[in-house]
Amino acid sequence: MKEIYFAGGCFWGVEKYMSLIKGVAETEVGYANGKTQNPTYEDVCYRDTDHAETVKVTYDENTLPLSTLINLYFDVIDPTLVDQQGPDVGRQYRTGIYCTEEESLKTAKEELDKLKKRYRGEIVVVECKILENYYKAEDAHQKFLTKNPTGYCHIGKSAFKNIEEFNSNL
Repeated sequence: MKEIYFAGGCFWGVEKYMSLIKGVAETEVGYANGKTQNPTYEDVCYRDTDHAETVKVTYDENTLPLSTLINLYFDVIDPTLVDQQGPDVGRQYRTGIYCTEEESLKTAKEELDKLKKRYRGEIVVVECKILENYYKAEDAHQKFLTKNPTGYCHIGKSAFKNIEEFNSNL
């Protein structure tokens, strides 16, 4: 099993989306690459912690290549928005791919370079770097949309339908 961390706006929707992908073994929401230790949700939202709402994804690389997983992530973000996804605005909602090993970082940068070519004339602002730190979010935020199926999600329903199709083709 391998790990990668994705920041893509509100972590509730990104977590739910990633959890549905065949080959993803586990997801967890938390706060990454900030400048404080053990932040709370309130700290991240209202204090200057510089953490990103992030989803830790544990996946089986034999079933799901990292390049495929990254491209599925690209399907649910707008890579040109600075500190925003959907109606969520703030530094904690930035986009990012955070890796725990150099090999994964190389793959992530290659996929990001391909994405940039598709966005000619626009600046792609997705961070791509080694994970600096990560703190698990409070239990209330874990599997939030599973516990609250009508809860807020900035990711459109069509993205979730696309995952169903993706899974059926594996």
